[in-house]
Amino acid sequence: MQHDNFAAPVIFGEVLYDCFPDGNSVLGGAPFNVAWHLQAFGLSPLMISAIGDDTLGQQVKSAMLDWNMDTSGLQLDTGHPTGSVDVKFDNGEPQYTIVEHRAYDYIDAELLPSVAGNRIFYHGSLALRNQTSRLALSKIKQTFTGNVFLDVNLRDPWWQKDYVLTLADDANWVKLNEDELRKLGSGAGDIKAQAEKFIDTHKLNGLVVTLGEKGAMALTDSGEFAEVQPSRSLEVVDTVGAGDAFTSVLILGLTQQWPLQVTIQRAQEFASLMVARQGATVHDRKFYQAKIVDWGL
Repeated sequence: MQHDNFAAPVIFGEVLYDCFPDGNSVLGGAPFNVAWHLQAFGLSPLMISAIGDDTLGQQVKSAMLDWNMDTSGLQLDTGHPTGSVDVKFDNGEPQYTIVEHRAYDYIDAELLPSVAGNRIFYHGSLALRNQTSRLALSKIKQTFTGNVFLDVNLRDPWWQKDYVLTLADDANWVKLNEDELRKLGSGAGDIKAQAEKFIDTHKLNGLVVTLGEKGAMALTDSGEFAEVQPSRSLEVVDTVGAGDAFTSVLILGLTQQWPLQVTIQRAQEFASLMVARQGATVHDRKFYQAKIVDWGL
């Protein structure tokens, strides 16, 4: 299923395997998760990343081809292994050990596909811990004319405040959580006041703040405000990838020009489906079908 009337989003950043305590490994990485969901929803995203010349890398490419994803932006790095993260749980919250010098740290500016056309360009912040991938991002931004969506993901020690704020200056939309807003924003006033100040400071079109079990809020530069709370009866298996599921529907809503309240309501609904499953990617197309029908995609 492909929607020719949608401009395909461009997704930039890490692809990796989340390695769980029980020995399971699940394909993931925030940008990859977002691209995976968008593919299932019919948007045919262009995923720009890098894999190693190894078994995990072959598995990434094979999974993308099985899911009918465009692999033209997937670089093969013979000098660095495919990304991996060790996931452990502390009181139900995932804790991540993110191994450095992985292939996605070395996305090569000379090997980038064309990203011409008016699309949404999504990137996170983790893959930008290395200068090589930062240069690739800069090169894309030099010619990109669509909306830039920054998904903030502050993973210690892989971030610098000044650099993340520069990324926010370049973005049209930003998504972050309550803690990240406190770290990056003014810290003055309640969450909504901090969010309004952040939009103003960075000249954003919109900002989405996720609030954990309290849901999420979204604001725009024109004064729109929307909020959503999750269902109290939510079944939680694990929360890995819930934020990426949420983000994928935010991007879907922007491409479809859904109203703000509709967009975050649907994003919350989809994230709630994801937390009932282990891992951040789902390989069953039926999982998406009810939402595709409900949302008229």
